[in-house]
Amino acid sequence: MTPDAVRRRLSALDGTEVEVVILGAGVNGAGLFRDLCLQGVRCLLVDKGDIGSGTSAAPSRLIHGGLKYLETGEFGLVAQSTLERNLLLRNAPHCVAPLPTVIPIFSWSKGVGAALRTFLGSTTAPRSRGALLVKIGLALYDFYGSRHRSMPRHRLVGRAKALREMPGLTSAIVAAGTYHDAWISRPERLVHELVEDGLAAEPEASVATYTRLVSAEGGTLLFETRGGQRVAVRPQIVVNAAGPWIDQVNAALGVPSHLIGGTKGSHILLDHPELVRRLAGRMIYFEADDGRICLVFPYLGRALVGSTDIPADDPDAVRAEDEEIDYLLASLCSLVPGLAFSRDQIAYAYSGIRPLPSSKASVPGLISRDHSAPVTEAEPGRPFPIVSLVGGKWTTFRGFAEEVADSLLGRLGRARRISTREVAIGGGRDLPQGAEARARWAAEVAQATGLGPGRIQELLARYGTTARAVAGHRGDWSDADRLPDATSYSMSEIDWIVRNETVVHLADIVLRRTSLAIAEGLTRRDLEAVATVATNTLGWSEDRRIEELTAASAHLLQVNRAKL
Repeated sequence: MTPDAVRRRLSALDGTEVEVVILGAGVNGAGLFRDLCLQGVRCLLVDKGDIGSGTSAAPSRLIHGGLKYLETGEFGLVAQSTLERNLLLRNAPHCVAPLPTVIPIFSWSKGVGAALRTFLGSTTAPRSRGALLVKIGLALYDFYGSRHRSMPRHRLVGRAKALREMPGLTSAIVAAGTYHDAWISRPERLVHELVEDGLAAEPEASVATYTRLVSAEGGTLLFETRGGQRVAVRPQIVVNAAGPWIDQVNAALGVPSHLIGGTKGSHILLDHPELVRRLAGRMIYFEADDGRICLVFPYLGRALVGSTDIPADDPDAVRAEDEEIDYLLASLCSLVPGLAFSRDQIAYAYSGIRPLPSSKASVPGLISRDHSAPVTEAEPGRPFPIVSLVGGKWTTFRGFAEEVADSLLGRLGRARRISTREVAIGGGRDLPQGAEARARWAAEVAQATGLGPGRIQELLARYGTTARAVAGHRGDWSDADRLPDATSYSMSEIDWIVRNETVVHLADIVLRRTSLAIAEGLTRRDLEAVATVATNTLGWSEDRRIEELTAASAHLLQVNRAKL
């Protein structure tokens, strides 16, 4: 949505009653916003930062059923997660794709006793999972993933075959299991698409990013945007979807809580062509030496490695620390002993706090990844209830949103109009399936826009069917005007994003609306070129342009370890 359209919608809400205010535009808040808008509910979605800029921008980039949750007996969560994975493969095929996964196995029978103790409530996790345990787990995983199945079932192979299929894997294995999950290429864009879908479905709904809560008094919430626009609304219901900030937001609303006990997950992306070649499109899901589960898989030309899982409670200061990076590199060295790994290969790093429920578990990996929505009912002086979205995982956002939306619709006296189960998301809508269909689509759009079919295919892979609008954009630059170093991106493409995707800061573009920072080897020259487009389109002053360049550069260098 254009900046002017956002301001107009916000202005229209000022001084009015709003059915639902959602605080937090991460994947759970955005998913709920979309669901409610599809039901015709008048909503306001507010975030102190950008859409999807918090924990939702720091996942393992997997869309998975949660194989390891079988150990803790969370069968309902596995059932829901595998279903939602299968639905996302259908509803977001422009950015969610199958991911063959290999589990190296180092014994035949270890871990059975420990797994039984964990299943029965022990606070210690197995340090080794043998072939028998893996086989049982994969069979259960296939069973729970049978609804809307679109991928092959698992298989187990011996050491010799496993090493032939994946040369270089440590020879200490006795066997390997193979199954399929899925990965998401652009999670930040998908969160933004959820919001855009909601705005398109409900004309009276609005979103406010980089917006702070000024006061919560007498049933009125007063907000102020970065640009100084103030909006006061009277909500019937408030949803706290602030993730790891939930307790802080509840305190600001006058209802102190202790709902969150998060853990930190850090990831690194390596420029390591030989590792990417050996992975050959597969993920390795493996045990580190301390028994913690880690993973490595190809991600947009790089190798994504993760993740740590340590207690943490300050989401505003989170970043990948040196000790975590050492841990991940050492785990890789044990997994693929014939390859060399070093910090020099790190192209990008990121970290986030999982908004898990407060727990007394001694091992972070044993804290439930399930979700809940506790309610603080209305009281004198605060006529609206507050629903807090606690826990959850990236994959289950739609199902979680549906559960909460049904509860809110009941409170509002409304009936559900439409289920989101079969509704495509953003650029996944009407996506051509198969190489021939995509070629025909590209040829048709090429003829309509004047761009070459190859370029249309590139945009289709990046934006799904939204590529038609991107390719047809006519502004101050043509598609031939490319960024200096990340030449697969055009200035015209960036201009379309700035004009249409609720951009406020330079970092919004390079970190979340595009893959420039995480996958394209963003340079200082590229960053300046993107800033030139934003300055021209948004009317920034020279001081503002310098401020944006300074802030984005500092974040990339200090938080993401990018090299620019």
